[in-house]
Amino acid sequence: MNPSDFDELAGGDLEPGERERLRSVHDLLVQAGPPPELPPHLAAGPTLGMTLVRPPRRRILTRRVALLAAALTVLAVAFLFGYLAGNGGNGLAHARTLRLTGTRIAPNALASLRVYRSDRAGNWPMKLSGMGLPKLGPNGYYEVFLVRKGGYEPCGAFVVKNAGTPIDVTLNVPYRLKPSDTWVVTRERNGDEERGPVVLRPTT
Repeated sequence: MNPSDFDELAGGDLEPGERERLRSVHDLLVQAGPPPELPPHLAAGPTLGMTLVRPPRRRILTRRVALLAAALTVLAVAFLFGYLAGNGGNGLAHARTLRLTGTRIAPNALASLRVYRSDRAGNWPMKLSGMGLPKLGPNGYYEVFLVRKGGYEPCGAFVVKNAGTPIDVTLNVPYRLKPSDTWVVTRERNGDEERGPVVLRPTT
């Protein structure tokens, strides 16, 4: 571009100082040359993907954490009920399964008592599986009782070594069981003459 091109663009009605300033800018643009051509993907204009607004990364991460927590909760509940319903099967055909829930003394306790068919000697193997019973003091223990017509027959005792650990107790009783029989778990203490309070009872 020659000087006459600048004169045609700028016109003749400029002040001397303004004319010199514009002339300097004009000369710099001429030296820089034309701008590089746009790449084909930019020359074609914006696409739909470019115009969509992506949610903030923090919001995506928060949603993923919430979904993961929900999945873990469902998995924990499924494991708990599966554990209570079938844990510790010993290959014997079971006659009945009794679900037990905690009383106000142990509100977080949950268990199932699986009663197997009697053996040749007339004994009834049983399996108590559950969790949520607290650990007791040095003299404390839990006892399983058969309840029949208001009477209580002992079926076996156990202790919880660590709070929160699953319960897995094998019992074997010689009583002739009846369809109306039920069971409870009580909290006992060595030296007490009276039976302790019920901590697990059948689900109503």
